[in-house]
Order: sequence, then C-alpha cells, then structure tokens
Amino acid sequence: MGLSDIAAGIEVTAEQRNRGVATTDDTETSLDERLAPFADELPCQPTAAARLLDAYADGASIGRAAAVAGVPPTDASKTLYRLGEPIDPLSPTAERVIDDWLAGELSRTEARTLANVGDAEFALGVYVATHEPIEGAEHAVADALAIDRRTDPLADTRGDVEEWM
Repeated sequence: MGLSDIAAGIEVTAEQRNRGVATTDDTETSLDERLAPFADELPCQPTAAARLLDAYADGASIGRAAAVAGVPPTDASKTLYRLGEPIDPLSPTAERVIDDWLAGELSRTEARTLANVGDAEFALGVYVATHEPIEGAEHAVADALAIDRRTDPLADTRGDVEEWM
C-alpha cells in the first residue's frame, strides 16, 4: 500500500485561519520597572534583582552576580529561582530528605547529615521546596535571560529551526 492509496478519498473540509503571531514588546520598560510588581515576593529589591539578572545574563556566576548586585549569594540564588531559573542545589535523595524533615519525620540535624550538604545548600534547598517560581515573573525577565546568538560562544553548536524544515 502506497501513500497515494492511503490518501485516497481525503479531502479538505475546513480552512485554517491565519491569526498572525502574538507579540509583546517590553523593550520600552526597564528591567527593574518590570520587576516592581513582584517586589513583595522577591528576596531583594527590584533594582538589585535587575543588576543581578544583568550580571548573570552576561555570564557571571551566581556568586559574582550577587556581588555586583550587592546581595548575599543565597538571596541571589533565591531571586533567580523565583524568577524562573532552574536552581536547586540538592540531589533527588537530598530532596526526599528535606521533604521528610518538612513533614516532621526527621530532626534538622538528621536531615542535614543525611542530605550531605552544607548549611547554605540546605537552606536554599528548603527554600526551593517551600516556594514556587513567581507566576508571570519569567515572562518579565525572558528577554534579559535570552541567549544572544551573536555573542554566544556556543552558537555554532546549536541548530536553527530551518534545519528541521
């Protein structure tokens, strides 16, 4: 059986409507202004969060970006996590230990020992387990965290959409 046999009798009964592409343009608004609505949920002020994101997007480590923004590294990690970055210092086993500790089945000392992480990693892991990324914040910072293909050192290793067409 060939394709022509399979397609025999198929006909188009409806037309597709071209609805266009939905676009948003936040380039007129500064990053700290876009972060202002989320100020109550962020671990640091929107201006510090904007400096943090700029440094982080430029390739700085979380610790270096935190220094540029003038915030503690743990607060920087929390801020990036709340803004949608996938930050989690714990292994899956350590995450289960944290869940047991949060459920009251382990003492903090036991949980820290079983998780086999330092105090800062433990605290950040608990924060990640007890908080969700802020709804809508990822969209507000998407352009700040987007990879610029012109300056991306790994650009030649990534394919384009045209390759799949």
